[in-house]
Amino acid sequence: MFNIKMLNSISEKGLDLFSKDQYSVSNEVTNPDAILVRSANMLEMDFDKNIKAIARAGAGVNNIPIDRCTEKGIVVFNTPGANANGVKELVLASLFLSSRRIYQGINWAQSLKGKGDEVPKLVEKGKSQFEGPEIKGKRLGIIGLGAIGVMVANDAVSLGMEVMGYDPYISVNAAWGLSRSVMRAASLEQLISTSDYITLHLPLTPETKGTINEEKISMMKKDVRIINLARGGLVDSKSLLAALEDGTVSCYVTDFPDEEMLCNDKIITVPHLGASTPESEENCAVMAVNQLRDYLEQGIIKNSVNFPDCDLPRIGNTRILNAHSNVPNMVGQITSLLAKYKINIADMLTRHKNNIGYNIIDIEGTVTDEIINEIRSIEGVKMVRVI
Repeated sequence: MFNIKMLNSISEKGLDLFSKDQYSVSNEVTNPDAILVRSANMLEMDFDKNIKAIARAGAGVNNIPIDRCTEKGIVVFNTPGANANGVKELVLASLFLSSRRIYQGINWAQSLKGKGDEVPKLVEKGKSQFEGPEIKGKRLGIIGLGAIGVMVANDAVSLGMEVMGYDPYISVNAAWGLSRSVMRAASLEQLISTSDYITLHLPLTPETKGTINEEKISMMKKDVRIINLARGGLVDSKSLLAALEDGTVSCYVTDFPDEEMLCNDKIITVPHLGASTPESEENCAVMAVNQLRDYLEQGIIKNSVNFPDCDLPRIGNTRILNAHSNVPNMVGQITSLLAKYKINIADMLTRHKNNIGYNIIDIEGTVTDEIINEIRSIEGVKMVRVI
């Protein structure tokens, strides 16, 4: 029986995938084998030695102490792409909202309540203050071509926009899914300096923090519109506010408002609604649960942010899983130890990601606690499991 602790409410569509005879799932579970989380802050959380994995039902993992988890051999999963369509649709809405001043016009129209028969005449007289350009024929610059960026690019092409993308780390799968009409930016500077609209779709890391800053804004076309539904820290607030004041930036749409932004009528403040659709929540929950089940039951890893993907069809009676520092001769030490005890390896797969290595070893027969403890005692080994 595996114990799964929930730190946030998770869609029942995902939770129903846990079989009742194998899993105990609740927010009150003690000594959990794994944790399911959405937005709860885990940065200061203490982790029991029994915790094997954490699954974030969403893409961002800045609420999880990744380095500390890695050191303890805890696999951290996220669900990239599960909420992509929900975010994409809000990006498309943001394109229109930033151009046509729609919500400002709606708010103004509401102010005409009580004017009676004058309303039609006042509407015709006042509508010009809410004029804005069409998006067709304009250039959209997309920074980051992951699951969301690719969907935004393809739909923007269908809407008649000229689309340019920048992502030096684009995956093969993303590239295959991208419309041939999307232009490749040779540099971030080229994209920024030639776009009428800019939308950001990249994670927040020390390297990406402040991607849009004073230097980059100085390269932009006048009246550019910026959409940030990824992470607030990607845009330097001080530089942005100055650019809104001098007219370089015509409108900023953000899913991450703060007090100062709420006071600026050129900023459309969305209350973090990018993935707030029932479909997104269900997709994220289903993906997170399936990834936990695969790992807990089979040792298979997919979509981990700190461990390598690793999938091996099962052969033999027993499966040994281990994580270790990615240094020479780690695997050799483990296989030599098994050989010493005359244990035959039926199949094996080794993968590494950054400084962490991960092994799946299928053996014929069984393995004793003594052997497992010897593997654990090898310097650099962070985790050993037997299933």
